[in-house]
Amino acid sequence: MNKFPSVTVNGRVYQSPRQATVVICMDGSGPAYTEAAMAQGAMPYLREALPQGFQTLADCVIPSFTNPNNLSIMTGRPPEVHGISGNYFIDPQSGEAVMMNDPAYLRAETIFAAFSRIGLPVAIITAKDKLRRLLGHGMEGGLCFSAEKADQATLAENGITKLLEIMGEPLPSVYSADLTTFTLRAGVKLLSGKFPGVPPPQLLYLSTTDYIQHKFAPGTAEANALYRDLDDALRAFDRLGACWVLTADHGMSAKSRDDGTPRVLYVQSLLDDVIGQGNARVILPITDPYVVHHGALGSYASIYVRDPDQARNIVSLLRELPGMEWVGLKAEACRAFHLPADRIGEVIAISDSGTALGTRREDHDLSCLTVPLRSHGGLGEREIPLFSNRGLRGTPDFFPPMNYDAFFLALNLLRTNI
Repeated sequence: MNKFPSVTVNGRVYQSPRQATVVICMDGSGPAYTEAAMAQGAMPYLREALPQGFQTLADCVIPSFTNPNNLSIMTGRPPEVHGISGNYFIDPQSGEAVMMNDPAYLRAETIFAAFSRIGLPVAIITAKDKLRRLLGHGMEGGLCFSAEKADQATLAENGITKLLEIMGEPLPSVYSADLTTFTLRAGVKLLSGKFPGVPPPQLLYLSTTDYIQHKFAPGTAEANALYRDLDDALRAFDRLGACWVLTADHGMSAKSRDDGTPRVLYVQSLLDDVIGQGNARVILPITDPYVVHHGALGSYASIYVRDPDQARNIVSLLRELPGMEWVGLKAEACRAFHLPADRIGEVIAISDSGTALGTRREDHDLSCLTVPLRSHGGLGEREIPLFSNRGLRGTPDFFPPMNYDAFFLALNLLRTNI
């Protein structure tokens, strides 16, 4: 029998874990990455574990960006509930573009906040620090730290200190595979009881970074090396008796021409030419402090229009562009993708999987793109894997699942070994 009671979060009931439970969000991990790694021998454990466990394809939320999807996974609900619709939006009060990395923008409780309040040992480890404050908001106790700022972890802020000493390795670069592998190894070490004075958590969330996926296609040596490290972590969690669930926040697509140059529609320049400067403002919600590997180019744009009567004209104009997959008014986008109406523009534009959206050519520094552009944000990056080392007890009525069903599956529907 469980020591802790169930909790209700955003209208869903979650049973307390019967054994250590780990959910891993592998950033940028479309199904092709694990498929190629297993086929090429880079993930022997996963290949052996899945027939006895659970595997399916799921969808992520749109926009297929990191922050909206991680918050959906952690709240069990889409952006219309938790309010995080991307990295940037235009604040209607100030009229300024602001970054939604402050917990003040979060409108829903997280699953971890609810479990921490009843005393369940919980822990969150993120690769990038931009997610840490949002994911850990409302937690009472437990650990919440990032690999990016492991050297700055404090008891007051993160529940742990001297992290690099505990890990026995240097601080990883934010632009490297090491940021993900540090996150995975920290999770294994924590669950193994090797964090001094810290009991192993019963509920653990790991969120990685997509630096490798932005640069390297599935099946490449660099990608397989990362997934070999993931495989090692999954095996370690299994040996520790944990139930693990692996999913992703979004996939990743090549968005370049045959000659390697980025295939980009510069939407702001187009609108300036057609309806005049200052009449529409294009926000690219992929933009964040880490743009070296993608140049702030994704497949999703939120367009704010000065004269609402122009919105339909903009929709008609953009729908005719080669490379555009979906364009609609705010109300249509909210219905289709469950978005918060007050945090998107009057028009939403989504390009196809082979095309990126930009503002103006001069706004994007592509000098650091050392390989052809790979990015995300649209419907082409929506499909993601959902795996577990435990089988399902029956088929849920919400299948096919979303990635934000991960904790509901892990805690309510997977067979345990206890």
